[in-house]
Amino acid sequence: MIDESVPLELDVRGLSCPMPLLRARKALAGLGAGALLRVRVSDPQAPADFEAYCRDSGHQLLEVQAEAGEWILLLSRRN
Repeated sequence: MIDESVPLELDVRGLSCPMPLLRARKALAGLGAGALLRVRVSDPQAPADFEAYCRDSGHQLLEVQAEAGEWILLLSRRN
């Protein structure tokens, strides 16, 4: 059984738009309501893309951290 309180890790560094978002979308679809997904991206457009996606889909973008030309995004799957 998967512990939904521990974020699933998705590393999509090196991929360009729209691939990071498509892979995250697929990962979220396999999770239960309220589950967390941590996504590591290198595409500079990704934070804005994920913000718009979460606003439209109802998922929550809980955190965005910049780290040496990469970003770590924490998402929560909608209920």
